[in-house]
Amino acid sequence: MATGDDDFLAERFEAHRSRLRAVAHRMLGSAAEADDAVQEAWVRLSRSGGGSAGREIDNLAGWLTTVVGRVCLDMLRSRRSRAEEPLESWTPASSEVADPAQEALLADSVGVALLVVLDTLTPGERLAFVLHDLFGVPYEEVASIVDRTPEAARQLASRARRRVRGAQEPDVDLARQRKVVDAFLAAARDGDFDGLLAVLDPDVVARSEAGVVTGAAAVASGASSFAFVGAVARPALIDGATGLAVLFDDRVERTLRFTFVRGGRIAVIDVVTDLDRISELDVTLLQ
Repeated sequence: MATGDDDFLAERFEAHRSRLRAVAHRMLGSAAEADDAVQEAWVRLSRSGGGSAGREIDNLAGWLTTVVGRVCLDMLRSRRSRAEEPLESWTPASSEVADPAQEALLADSVGVALLVVLDTLTPGERLAFVLHDLFGVPYEEVASIVDRTPEAARQLASRARRRVRGAQEPDVDLARQRKVVDAFLAAARDGDFDGLLAVLDPDVVARSEAGVVTGAAAVASGASSFAFVGAVARPALIDGATGLAVLFDDRVERTLRFTFVRGGRIAVIDVVTDLDRISELDVTLLQ
């Protein structure tokens, strides 16, 4: 039988549910996972001290945001360790925020494109950006969630912000993109680390079924070790985007699709090796 304290706790939690779900939805890109994260926050709150917890926690909004943030961070890390890519063919469901004004605000600030970009960030970067830039959580609170100093949390958000801005302002000069891809391919064939660095954005992200690699040095190291791939790669359009197709026995067995920032450097490399997924792509080989 519920007590007065239990009812009070439930009422206070419900007052924050919409915002918590919005935070989790933007963090995870999945309505179902967002519901799971919010439910876990309720379980932890109810276990933290029974119904009296709602009266003893001075800043319940901050406490709940911290819990949801940590739950989402764990879920993102677990997802990455399993090399899952839930946003690959994801269409965002309604976030079911009760307040229409709040829903409109979130729709304006976070669209499908941004959610896709967020999937290129590390879990820490994603959490710092979403909490601080989209929901106004102070860096001190973000720092406590990611177990970093406030300055480190600020740097995480700053890196994420640069990557998001770069993706929102893509380079659309196809002729220049082709030259960059040719330079990338030549450098990969020769194992030219410096040549690869010259065409990669410092915050480049390479995504594949195996996981995500971030940073120009790490991506260049990986690309330069696959000189044999460069020997059988051809410039191509992958679903209309500039990229490369790797052929064996005249069959496409790997694709690389590039996203460019203004200035022509490569910001995102999407690598597909699964043959079923490749069969669903529109691959046009170029001369």
